[in-house]
Amino acid sequence: MNTRQQQLDAFNRLLDIMDDLREKCPWDKKQTLQSLRHLTIEETYELGDAILDDNLEEVRKELGDLLLHIVFYAKIGSETNDFDIADVANGICEKLIHRHPHIYGDVEVKDEEEVKQNWEKLKLKEGKKSVLEGVPKSLPALVKASRIQDKAKGVGFDWEEPQQVWEKVEEELGELQEEVANGDSNAIEAEFGDVLFSMINYARFLKINPEDALERTNKKFIKRFQYLESKAGELNKPLSEMTLAEMDFFWNEAKKL
Repeated sequence: MNTRQQQLDAFNRLLDIMDDLREKCPWDKKQTLQSLRHLTIEETYELGDAILDDNLEEVRKELGDLLLHIVFYAKIGSETNDFDIADVANGICEKLIHRHPHIYGDVEVKDEEEVKQNWEKLKLKEGKKSVLEGVPKSLPALVKASRIQDKAKGVGFDWEEPQQVWEKVEEELGELQEEVANGDSNAIEAEFGDVLFSMINYARFLKINPEDALERTNKKFIKRFQYLESKAGELNKPLSEMTLAEMDFFWNEAKKL
């Protein structure tokens, strides 16, 4: 592994390159905080894919792409004298020190759970009116639900046992079935949302990340479906012309593989 000085030298090299690009490259000169935003989101998802695939070489590359974006934003901020990379780094350093009094102060904690609870209490002392303020509005709904539940748990609003949560799932499923029978589409949507929310809550009690679990299923489905498509291609037969029995045969083959 690289020494601390080598790490600092590499980061300094990146800062120098960013200066060059911002001064000399037509594309880089045109970028703004707003134009980079969607690219940053895309890079974050690519990092997430690499982590799920357990591809450490890709993780390294995607971390580099994200680091570039952080340096890029800081460079733009420095041009308007609003902030630079030192302000960004010092800001997070001060926040970490303040929110870890069990490391940098005289607070004692028993376990990880107490750390989380202290974290949320400190944020409220910093001026936040709600523990849910830290949940970004633009998060995908599934991820947002998980974060909302984590935040609520941090101040003690939670179930005590996994069985209680599962009973809530069953209750919500029953309510969904009632509304399906009634045929009210708005009520069906509302109850379906409650079912999903309760399932995400149950995943938390099982110590499963629901986003990761669903993405694994997505990847599995894609792999099996593409196998089915390849077999249909070998038969020179479009999927739309295959019977369900034929498709099931190849689908089961894919499951075995």
